[in-house]
Amino acid sequence: MIRTQVSIDKIEYQMAKKEARRLGISLAELLRRSLRRVLPLSREKPWMKYAGLVESGNPNASMSIDNIIYGQKH
Repeated sequence: MIRTQVSIDKIEYQMAKKEARRLGISLAELLRRSLRRVLPLSREKPWMKYAGLVESGNPNASMSIDNIIYGQKH
């Protein structure tokens, strides 16, 4: 990961901090997610745009992702 510095006005900063707090994420993560929404997708991994954006509440979700996404097979 590359560290960078940006300048924003006080109101933007306060609003961003408030939104990050509401979402339960850091300001840095809020900014990364915001950038992902406006930047073109990588041709190599287009699904990465959505990585980390969905929470199931299930601590074992990574072990049963197909069931979470597609539901139980009958």
